[in-house]
Amino acid sequence: MLIRPIQTEKAYREEAKRGYMFMVPNSASKQAIAKQVSEQYQVTVLSVRTAIRKGKPTRFSRGKHAYPGTTYRQDHKIAFVTLKEGDKIKVFNEPAAEESDKGGDK
Repeated sequence: MLIRPIQTEKAYREEAKRGYMFMVPNSASKQAIAKQVSEQYQVTVLSVRTAIRKGKPTRFSRGKHAYPGTTYRQDHKIAFVTLKEGDKIKVFNEPAAEESDKGGDK
């Protein structure tokens, strides 16, 4: 199962509360998500909350004189994972470390 971390402003706000956001397959269960995160990042998962984001409507054309149609993008499942006190995931801390290394070695 492929679990991708989400790196947005909302995800960084959740990180301050020991919460992390992941993009997961629509068929993934909470137990499977918790197991995969704990194995992949060597952390202890306390809770998992999931939400399905509905796909946005998108217009398309059926030709020059035909009425345009509307279709929908795919739905996405988001997992909010809470970790044990003291556990962290390094993926979310990497950009800050890279910026501090750009100190200018001229």
